[in-house]
Amino acid sequence: MRTVDLIRRKRDAEELAPEELQQLIDGYTRGDIPDYQMAAFLMAVFYSGMTDREVSAMTESMMNSGSIVDLSSIPGIKVDKHSTGGVGDKTSLIASPIAAASGVVVPMISGRALGHTGGTLDKLESIPGFRTDLSIDEFRSLLAEHKLAFIGQTEEIAPADGKLYALRDVTATVESIPLIASSIMSKKLAVSLDALVLDVKVGSGAFMKKQVDARRLAQMMVGIGRRLDKRVQALITDMNQPLGYAIGNALEVMEVSQTLQNVGPSDLTRISLELAARMIYLGKITKTLDEARETAQAKLLDGSGYRKLKDVIQAQGGDPRVLDRFELLPNATGAQEITTSRGGYVSGIDAESIGQASAMIGAGRNTKEDTIDPAVGVILEVKVGQKIDPGSILCRIYYTSEEHLEEAAELVEDAFRISQQPVEERDLILEVVS
Repeated sequence: MRTVDLIRRKRDAEELAPEELQQLIDGYTRGDIPDYQMAAFLMAVFYSGMTDREVSAMTESMMNSGSIVDLSSIPGIKVDKHSTGGVGDKTSLIASPIAAASGVVVPMISGRALGHTGGTLDKLESIPGFRTDLSIDEFRSLLAEHKLAFIGQTEEIAPADGKLYALRDVTATVESIPLIASSIMSKKLAVSLDALVLDVKVGSGAFMKKQVDARRLAQMMVGIGRRLDKRVQALITDMNQPLGYAIGNALEVMEVSQTLQNVGPSDLTRISLELAARMIYLGKITKTLDEARETAQAKLLDGSGYRKLKDVIQAQGGDPRVLDRFELLPNATGAQEITTSRGGYVSGIDAESIGQASAMIGAGRNTKEDTIDPAVGVILEVKVGQKIDPGSILCRIYYTSEEHLEEAAELVEDAFRISQQPVEERDLILEVVS
């Protein structure tokens, strides 16, 4: 069938057959279908949606557009973890070493920052010498030795997704739930995983602003996994304020070190332990989820997770001393305090504004070609619910250039809401989809 006929049928909300979606993805990956036709198809999906059968078929076609990374030679159950992205979200660097220290094999296919949300690869690359551009053979070797390795998406892994993501980025179709689900799952399942734990963020600092949309995305991804015979669980978690206190790449590595030494922020510690526990449970290290939670807690308290991350940093060419000596990480040259003239209770911290301000001074990127400054970012001094006095410091902005600093400071200041009455504590983990 002609490509224009598939576009027309999807525009009219008809269901396409798996072989038709395969034809579309294969043709676009080969370069036979031009960008303008695929852009029209993406916009048709944006408005008309996709059925569960279509999303699964599209995911499978994208997954098979490149090589499937075979990890069958490595003993043990393979469990990955993925977050849909948030401000201050560094849970992958905490949950994955705890799970690996517990005996789970954790092949981490990680992403980079785009817009106001952080990327795991950017955080890791703020560590001097750390390599994420591993060959597949190096990746396998590190997994076999350490049970944990971090790699970015290569040209071999789901190349159709790389092309489609770039096109979605410039055609205003990034927010489509079926397209998000197929993008995430095609990358993850292009590695021979047994199970996957998803952290679907919702709130001002997330792509999903409404819980109903986050639930739809979680259900769609869990359904894709189930139809492809994978065990998948998803947590829907709050991203209305930044997670932890640190936002910015090297700053977040410092907070990861503190958290793995059990002196990190309570919200970051709690969600990281729950994600690790679910990885341990799906990895069949324990028979029950409660036992998995006990195991994760034990691996945090005895320092096993901390030592595991140090080992992996060294194995991937980085300097493991950075987890003890923060001066070895890139450090900002200037700091600006943001204070309040009002007293009361912190009733809200707009995570998106904090993320945008951090990106504005160099911690994030607006296009994939932008260069990140690993040293810069924001460290909060207060969290929602905290009582403050007039003159209290709300946060500090760490910078290496004063360009955009004033604009970023205004954005940060406006992100804090202060009320005269205490606010109810919001749940961190809102739902579980499995």
